[in-house]
This record gives sequence, C-alpha cells and structure tokens, in this order.
Amino acid sequence: MEEILDKEKLEKINRYKILNQYVKKGQILFTGSSLMEQFPIYEFIQDYDIRETIYNRGIGGFTTTQMLQYLDVMIFELEPSKVFINIGTNDLNEPDYSLEALMGRCETIIKQIIEHLPECKIYYMAYYPVNGEYDFGDEDMKQVLKIRTNKRINEANSALEQMAEKNQIHFININRNLYDRSGNLKPEYSIEGMHMYGNGYHAILEDLLRFVRE
Repeated sequence: MEEILDKEKLEKINRYKILNQYVKKGQILFTGSSLMEQFPIYEFIQDYDIRETIYNRGIGGFTTTQMLQYLDVMIFELEPSKVFINIGTNDLNEPDYSLEALMGRCETIIKQIIEHLPECKIYYMAYYPVNGEYDFGDEDMKQVLKIRTNKRINEANSALEQMAEKNQIHFININRNLYDRSGNLKPEYSIEGMHMYGNGYHAILEDLLRFVRE
C-alpha cells in the first residue's frame, strides 16, 4: 500500500523529476533521507577540487517504504555508475518497527537497483551514531533519541552488513571519526543529537572519497 507524502516531500520529488531531465548519466549519486540530503557535497566539491560529478537525491524524513515508491526519481532516472545509499534510520522510530522488516525493505531496494541498473556499483552506508546524552536543548529530539538509540543503530548496521554481503554489494562503515569516548556522536558535530553540521560530514569525507574515486 502506497503512503501519501506530505506537501514538502512531494515538492522535493517534483523538483527532482525536473532536475533529472538535465543530469549527465553514468555519474555518482547520493540518495536517502535527511542525513544524505544534508550532506554538503557541493560545497566540498568546490573546496577540495573534487572532479567527480555527484548528484544528491536525499529527502528529509523519508523511510525505506517511501523510497521504494520513488526509486525512479531518486535513482533510476539518473542511471548512475555508483550509488551511495543512506536510508532506513527514520524506520527505527516507526511504531511497528522490526529489524527483520527493515532489512527486507532494504534488500528490496537493492534488488530493484540491480534489476534496473545491473552495471551500477551499490554502496550501502552504515547509519551514523547519535547522541542522546548531551543536552542540545531540543526536547522533541530527546524523545526521538530514546527510541533511535545507538544500540538499535548498531544492531541495524550489523544486519545491513550481512544483507550487503548476501547480495554482493558494498557495505561501508565510515563512522570511525564521529564517535566520542562513550561511543556517541561527538556533540560538536551535531545540531540536536542526530543531524550533523558540516564539520561532522567533513570528518567522514576522506574515508568516503576513497569509495567515490575507486
């Protein structure tokens, strides 16, 4: 059963549909939810003389269910040679969340990409850590992070790695520089315990570029 998107998400889908008419096929694609949408890759391209052409088709708030509905806009229409995916963290807060169901949807995404774009290299990114201990002053996010814990994230990352191996795609965990001594997302990198400032993305950039350029 298809989910009805809110106005903001539909507007982004419509903008991407138009933009997709002008992309160069066979390039590199970042896609997923807000943690991918907010990746400041265009600024980094300018600052670090990154020569690869990279498109971003992330949509804040997206779940794996919603992405499955719009794979054409978020991936297929661009016909990328490489796709980097970060989707599923919003599923962790769903009332009916189950790890098995999440992995099933992630695997369906992968299989559909393989079917539509058999030459595309697929990189499924490990979910970033969060920080529910530091007081960022955001009461709503505090409640979210009582559910989206690092324990739940780590369990999902372990399952993602197994799913990737089963389907012979790349699983990349580039989170090593994001952790504080307690295994949480460093507070200086985070806006409210989950989303990151540019310095957080910069901390993973070098590791990510190895895969972009390989």
